[in-house]
Amino acid sequence: MANNEHEPDQEIQDPKIGKNRRGPAPGSQKAKHGGQAVREKYGPEFYSKIGKIGGKKVKEKRGPQFYAQIGKKGGESTKLRQGSEFYSRIGKKGGKRGRVTVTVVKVVEDE
Repeated sequence: MANNEHEPDQEIQDPKIGKNRRGPAPGSQKAKHGGQAVREKYGPEFYSKIGKIGGKKVKEKRGPQFYAQIGKKGGESTKLRQGSEFYSRIGKKGGKRGRVTVTVVKVVEDE
């Protein structure tokens, strides 16, 4: 058995959560199968719905400044991994896409 798998009824101590959990290890093939079964039973919209509920709870608990903090951390991490030139490249791509959209809208408005 791989390191990230365990027996379904074995308890796992998750250091981030701090309480025992039952079920397959996150990321294991058994966990993937469980996610697929849930999707088939409830539909893909279910994940969107529970994600919104979770996001709302996090916002209530930690406040909107939490999102600014994690966004900044993510940006710093990306900058370390990709380099500052990465932001220049994606900014130019976004700018080009914006110009194309504006041009199309203006052409349609002129007709």
